[in-house]
Formats: sequence, C-alpha cells, structure tokens
Amino acid sequence: MDDEVGRAISAFKSGRPVMIYDSDYREMETDLLWHAAAATPEVIRRLRNDCGGLLFLAIGDEIGEMFGLPWLQDIHSHKSLVEENPVLGHLVTNDLQYDSRSAFTLSLNHRETFTGITDRDRSLTTRRFGELSGELIEKDENGARAKERLGKEFRTPGHIPVCRESPGGLKTRQGHTELAVSIARLAGLTACTIGAEMLEPEGDGALSLEGARAYANKHGIPMITGEQVSAIFNEKD
Repeated sequence: MDDEVGRAISAFKSGRPVMIYDSDYREMETDLLWHAAAATPEVIRRLRNDCGGLLFLAIGDEIGEMFGLPWLQDIHSHKSLVEENPVLGHLVTNDLQYDSRSAFTLSLNHRETFTGITDRDRSLTTRRFGELSGELIEKDENGARAKERLGKEFRTPGHIPVCRESPGGLKTRQGHTELAVSIARLAGLTACTIGAEMLEPEGDGALSLEGARAYANKHGIPMITGEQVSAIFNEKD
C-alpha cells in the first residue's frame, strides 16, 4: 500500500474526507467523500457548495442484500411494470456511455425529516442509515428484521439517492460506487459512504484532475485514484 492510500484510509477512519478520481478511461470524475456515519449538516453543506454534482449514498452490496434494496434499472425494466406503465419501455436504460448498468437503487428520507432536502435533513438520513447498517451487521440481523428496522426509520422516495455496489465490487465494476465503499472497507468501517461529484464552477463538465488536486492541496484532503484502490484489492487475490 502506498503512502497516499495510507493517508486517505487514516483520514477516512477518523471522520475526515477523501477524494477519489476514477480514471482517464471511465467518467474522468473526482468525488469528495465522507463516511456516512460522519455526516453532519456541515458535511452536507460542504458537498452541496463545493462539489456541484449529485449527492449520493454509496452502500456495499451486502447492505443492499440485507435490506433487499433493488436496482432501479431492474424495477423500471420489469415486465409487469412496463406493461402497466408503457412509458418505462420508452425510457429503458440501454445507452450508457460509461457503463452497462446503473448503480442507483431507492432514494430515502428519514421519517423524522420535514421535506428531506435541508442540510440537517439530509445529514440525518445519511448518518442514521450508516449507523443502522452497522448496528444490524454487528447483530447479524436476518432479512425480515432488517427490512422492518429500515422501514421504521426511513421512507421512499426521498432526497438521498442510494447507489448499491455491484456484486463482486471492483472485480466486476470500477465505478464511483464501488470505489466509495472500498475506501470505507479499507478503513474498517461499514460500507456506507456519502459523496458528490466535483464539477467545474460553471457546471459544464467534471472538475479537471488538475483542479481537483488543487482543491485537495488547498484543503489538506488526501486524494487518490481508482487505480490505486483497485491495486490493493488485486493484491489480496
């Protein structure tokens, strides 16, 4: 493990942010990331003000499996739903330029939120999802009980879009979702990470790699690449 990755893992474990650039051959985007359990209103505000892209909650496949969270792409292409809602057949996802599959699953709001969009509301939704996931994994709760606990605290649709890791993680998909949950795992934390894509100030494109590194240096945030993260998991094989 190189020193940059080591610093990123240490920062993430202590509740501080990291930045991950996927690669020159995929989306060419940098995400600003915190562990979900560290999400305060100030963290959400920083993501909202400094990034410009969509706030998303990346979760490990094991958490998606525990809660039974389906991929939206599977829901929207389900035969019975397409028959009932023909417009879904016209909106089918079959032309992604960077991948063959979307990681999005359901969007959530905590039941104690108002609209769900404020920094306070989104931090509550994010933090409690991360905490609840950790609690249930530690207790090895079964599927039915986990779904009950999830529904007691959360509702859908909401203002936190959730992205579920592909089965097999980085071995099967090298997206930001997989990278975001991988840094959490390397830090020994529950695989729940809140983040947002960093855009150029005018919003017409992803923040350049040089711009991302300048932001990281200015704010003392460890920045690593998808290649560096993937190399660690390849070494483990």
